[in-house]
Amino acid sequence: MRTTIEMKPEHRARILELAASCGEKGFSTLVTEALELYLESQKGRTNAIRSALALKGSMSATEAAGLAERTASIRANWR
Repeated sequence: MRTTIEMKPEHRARILELAASCGEKGFSTLVTEALELYLESQKGRTNAIRSALALKGSMSATEAAGLAERTASIRANWR
């Protein structure tokens, strides 16, 4: 699929140099590779965030027992 993207002239010059060093005339292959790497990194980031959020509020059995014990102690002294 063809599209138009805006880029700085220095980026265009550098990417054309990279493409030429790989034997390419244009930079579509490099843009495709860059997009794939970016999208893959975002997937990993999304998975890491999802995993971290899944841990929110969780605690070990020892921590839970300690909390229950402290809570019972506090409640025993309520008026």
